[in-house]
Amino acid sequence: MTQNTEKDTENTAAAFRPEARSPRGFIDKRSGQIAIERRLIETVSKVYEDFGFEALQTPAFEYADALGKFLPDSDRPNVGVFAQQDDDDQWMALRYDLTAPLARFVAQNWETLPKPFRRYAFGPVWRNEKPGPGRLREFMQCDADIVGSDRPEADAEMIALAVAGYKALDVPVRIRINNRKLLNGLLSSLGVSDSGQQLGVLRAIDKLDRFGLEGVALLLGAGRKDESGDYTKGAQLPAGAIQPVLDFVSAGGADSRSGVLEKLAAVLANSAEGQAGLEDLARIDAAVSAMGVTEQAAIFDPGIVRGLEYYTGPVFEAELLLQTRDEKGHLVQMGSVGGGGRYDDLVARFTGQQTPATGFSFGVSRLAAALSLIEAGQKTGKKSAARGPIVIIAFSESDMGEYFKLAAELRAAGLPAEVYLGRSGMKAQMKYADRRLSPAVVMMGEDELKAGSVTIKDLDLGRDLAMQISDNKAWKEGRPGQVTLPRGEAIKHLKSIVES
Repeated sequence: MTQNTEKDTENTAAAFRPEARSPRGFIDKRSGQIAIERRLIETVSKVYEDFGFEALQTPAFEYADALGKFLPDSDRPNVGVFAQQDDDDQWMALRYDLTAPLARFVAQNWETLPKPFRRYAFGPVWRNEKPGPGRLREFMQCDADIVGSDRPEADAEMIALAVAGYKALDVPVRIRINNRKLLNGLLSSLGVSDSGQQLGVLRAIDKLDRFGLEGVALLLGAGRKDESGDYTKGAQLPAGAIQPVLDFVSAGGADSRSGVLEKLAAVLANSAEGQAGLEDLARIDAAVSAMGVTEQAAIFDPGIVRGLEYYTGPVFEAELLLQTRDEKGHLVQMGSVGGGGRYDDLVARFTGQQTPATGFSFGVSRLAAALSLIEAGQKTGKKSAARGPIVIIAFSESDMGEYFKLAAELRAAGLPAEVYLGRSGMKAQMKYADRRLSPAVVMMGEDELKAGSVTIKDLDLGRDLAMQISDNKAWKEGRPGQVTLPRGEAIKHLKSIVES
């Protein structure tokens, strides 16, 4: 290679500038969202521990065969999950959820675990799927599970735990509960045994909120044409089977759990499996009632069918009871903010033996979005979880030692603080503090240092008062939210601002 060629290569490399962009389906999170997610996880984890659950952390990577139920085929282990081949030719994949790693851990350590095994876990999971609105490739989960108990009371504990968790977060929800045995029993009694037809029934029932009973009836039969002319093929149930399914779904209209059970008992009178499902729900009702779970907090609803394809018994879904609006005032449909149910066949993939299990997962991303909208609507200002530190204005190079000394005193008193380290003037520093959502700035100019005082500006109060000032003269004379006091009183005053 000639000297000129080497220089050309160096120049080309130096000229290359990659485009700054995030991979599709992955997002950056700033302090506001991180603070909300952290508070959510800490709050829910405390509830989990109060219910006697043990924390468990599993690796981000699992062997791909441990996640096998999510893989389309063994020749493409990186479809659906993010996978790589290890130096021993085994495929590893980033975990798809927190349940499959739990199943692997339980199968690997079953002999030494306390049984039933109660564990909770939180952390990121990754899915190699096409991203879209509300569909990310990396997101957080926060789960609790009981492995090794087939008692309906274990399901009841998951429901009570969920109710307690949302209450601790101050998020109004209602847990809606169904049981796969109910619909299985009904369809069996009606002679509907084809798996494709059963799936069609599930999909039809899932449209109840959108299309009502009339629309569901069409989808249970031949099909339904919408306003645009598009036609959706139905489940093709015989005419005599459609009304019993509609009666089944309508049973959720009762105001009490016992009322729903009474209606379902009449619909499922000819089904042994359905009666077994009703007995499970009756025991769940007794247990959650004993734990103080009200009818407003949890209700039986046979219209809840999401997840019934893989859950083996009771299934739970948390419905947000609050209307949330975005910054433009538009209604935001949050949908389900959590869910779970009984899955008695997951561990059997490893052991060949059925091991009962039940669990609940808080939808961290949706909950964080809901909490963010709730807090924005309440305009909590100073109490926002995203508050920045107190900013100490830097006036001169020679006094930096005094600024850092004050910052250390504030931190020692439990007040987050920083000294401005840029090279901008006073106006830019105030703008910086405002962008950091700082509760206050501290100024120690030449006059304050000579007098042994500090000037503190309460940024929140200043913003509020500034809205009431109509001219520049009043602004200069009033200096809203600003006070000068002895340095020894600074910490007490700043604490009153931060904690108010």
